Amino acid sequence: MPRPKKKTTTAGDDAPKKRHRKALPADAMRGVRPVVAIVGRPNIGKSTLFNRLVGERIAIVEDVPGVTRDRHYADAVLGGREVVLVDTGGFDPESADPMREGIARHVQFALKEADVVIAMLDASEPLTPADRAAAELLRRGKAKVVWASNKADDKNRAIAGLEHYELGMDSLHAISALHGRGLPELEDAIRAALPKGHSEGASYDESVPRVAIIGRPNAGKSSLTNRLLGEERQLVDSRPGTTVDPIDTLLERADGRRYVLIDTAGIRRKRGIEEAVESIAVMKAIRSIERADVVVLLVDAAEGIAEQDARLAGLISERGRALVIGLNKSDLLDEHGRKEAMRLAKETLAFAPWARIVSLSAKTGRSVTKLLDEVDAARAEHGKRVPTAEMNRFFEEVLSHHPPPTARGRPVRLYYVTQAETHPPRFVVVTNEPDDVHFSYQRYVVNAIRERFGFDGTPIRVSYKAKQRRS
Repeated sequence: MPRPKKKTTTAGDDAPKKRHRKALPADAMRGVRPVVAIVGRPNIGKSTLFNRLVGERIAIVEDVPGVTRDRHYADAVLGGREVVLVDTGGFDPESADPMREGIARHVQFALKEADVVIAMLDASEPLTPADRAAAELLRRGKAKVVWASNKADDKNRAIAGLEHYELGMDSLHAISALHGRGLPELEDAIRAALPKGHSEGASYDESVPRVAIIGRPNAGKSSLTNRLLGEERQLVDSRPGTTVDPIDTLLERADGRRYVLIDTAGIRRKRGIEEAVESIAVMKAIRSIERADVVVLLVDAAEGIAEQDARLAGLISERGRALVIGLNKSDLLDEHGRKEAMRLAKETLAFAPWARIVSLSAKTGRSVTKLLDEVDAARAEHGKRVPTAEMNRFFEEVLSHHPPPTARGRPVRLYYVTQAETHPPRFVVVTNEPDDVHFSYQRYVVNAIRERFGFDGTPIRVSYKAKQRRS
């Protein structure tokens, strides 16, 4: 059985100028987790396998065909490699149900995205026309295929599933997703099929910040990219969803500063996703966040920050990326309207008060240069390191002013603190009782660190570690 992922508890108008720009080759980009898609006909155990491999109960699992209608995505570690695992709806090409036809489209798009496909069969049943159709579809695809015969709960079921070799695969793994049988061998096969050069061995120029521009459809993402580049490089249309693929472009400013701009498709709420192609675009945009150092969340200032924008801001923070909020289309508002949009943005994003906010207009160029300055500042904070001696002098002041409360009648002692990482900044506090530091005090420590050292524009992490006892 694979190990679940470990969790750590933490608490101005600017006219466009001539730019040097070029599209960057894929191998110059930061490595992205390879995609592993699970496919098969309905009610075959795909969601059960998905949950088992991820280590959490994410997908809805019911013994009813068609429960999984949308693809589900999650980070997972398979065979020691970090991947994006995709759970697809059941593939049934013979069904006349429009919903089932939509699921088939989802599967086909997932196959185009996937580096490795886990093709699932049912060891308890003979092959069906849907199994044969799926096998034919997989033969035409570019992805490597790992075949799994599920529901092989015992030796007799595993032997019965051998008839599936009729499909012509080189190897077939007898597994039980429900009980975890055969999953270590399946993970090894997936690991062997994964391409090199994604999360392994990927190289890129660390000095060039990656800036992902994301947001809801029609927020002006492509218009902003075009304004920054000084040319209409991308198709701009008033209809939402014009951009589907993330497009990476190198921008070099007149002063020599360089950026990789990642323009992405608009992200809607799940219930607003009607076409499979837009659903794929959502995953691409989320993956773009992973490749970025700084994320610009672009919002229509007139519409304000919606629930989905706040969710995206939370996702960016969770992924540990620096964040700049761009209130676009501010040219359509008067001075009072711009101030009100800024106030409402800060109020809605009260959970991330550290995020930098810029009012701008991609159409006129107003404050676009300021946006890049804020990106630079956020990235600098994202990589800032505080010396341990300075950090502990500050921490002594924190403890003298506000020591941690006792827990279960025992004093909680905080011995020292050090910054362990950057991008995002992460601090480790050594204590006698790491599990008894109250969440309100953890929040107080985070706020105190920000008040003294800044870190505007980036999330920070503070974890608590037990002091090692001398033997």
